Amino acid sequence: MPGTALTTLPRSLPQALGRGMRGQCPRCGGAALFAGFLKPVERCPACAQDWTLHSADDFPPYVSILLTGHIMAPVIIALGLHTSLSAPAMMALVALMALVLLIGLLRPAKGGIIAFQWWMGMHGFAPRPGKREALGD
Repeated sequence: MPGTALTTLPRSLPQALGRGMRGQCPRCGGAALFAGFLKPVERCPACAQDWTLHSADDFPPYVSILLTGHIMAPVIIALGLHTSLSAPAMMALVALMALVLLIGLLRPAKGGIIAFQWWMGMHGFAPRPGKREALGD
């Protein structure tokens, strides 16, 4: 694509995932991936990559819920064993913590999934775009 030096393309899937999870364009890292909280830009202003091809659907909430559950389980156990909070106070605290964690993980999960789909050439993206372009093929 015009305007993108080969040095800005990710060399590996983890690098592309990191860019996506930080809300940057997984292809160039030079612009924001999202126009809103969860709405991706149509085209990257830096490298002109079309992001309308992604199909993240319901997967980001599943990832967010899975991570939240795994993080909150030991927190809930620790609160139950090491605090003297009443049951309603503990439920309110746990619910608030879980809600903040769920919302906080949703955007990075979506960015990572979009980056993964782009890297793997899924849902209309060119096959293995990061590797093919980075290698100059």
